Amino acid sequence: MKRTRAYMNWSGGKDSSLCLFKAMQSKKYKIEYLLTSLNKTHNRISMHGVRNELLQKQSEVLKIPLKLIELPEKPDMKEYETEMEKEVKGIKMEGISTSIFGDIFLEDLRRYREEKLNQLEIKTVFPLWKIPTKKLMEEFISLGFKAIIVCVNDKFLDKSFCGRIIDHTFVKDLPETVDVCGENGEYHSYVFDGPIFSKPIPFKKGEIVYREYFKPKSGKNECYKPINKQKENYGFYFCDLLSKD
Repeated sequence: MKRTRAYMNWSGGKDSSLCLFKAMQSKKYKIEYLLTSLNKTHNRISMHGVRNELLQKQSEVLKIPLKLIELPEKPDMKEYETEMEKEVKGIKMEGISTSIFGDIFLEDLRRYREEKLNQLEIKTVFPLWKIPTKKLMEEFISLGFKAIIVCVNDKFLDKSFCGRIIDHTFVKDLPETVDVCGENGEYHSYVFDGPIFSKPIPFKKGEIVYREYFKPKSGKNECYKPINKQKENYGFYFCDLLSKD
């Protein structure tokens, strides 16, 4: 069976890793690229805060080349969409017209992605869509994926969760108000080993820092739904990861 050429929208975290695993296992797709947005000011993955160096190592052990969308530190939606469209058009010129996402249940976000990519005649695929998040987390752990929490939203989780390894104890400690996969933006992760990795990625934990960001004016691409709706900014704890080699 001829496989469809596709690119994977890659965050470096848990959901995109499990999504990539499922896409590869299906034998339907040939994943040509990992597409990731990068904060070019700090040279880190947007929102997750992971260094580009560790992103590159994921690409190496997955044996899939990267395509980077370089964004300013505080891009507005127009800047984001302009850079995204430019990169996607370049990918399409290579004959790749399928885009794979790890979204699970955010209807508005899926609709936004579909609308924008349909305009470019790109087909969108969502392998994790509507699968219960508890089931996805169990599968992620049982498959042998290893991930560390690199960012937590302080409206949902406290500092103690930042820098923890995802395992059954982590899941048990999550408050009932928090989605187990962090689909509402409660936390972000970095995957450093798993069944699709040729070898584990060595790293060491650096400092944990706290940063605040202004609430986006446009909610179209917004994943975060704050508990305190009166507060006009977002606070995040970031655990810096350092390469060991």
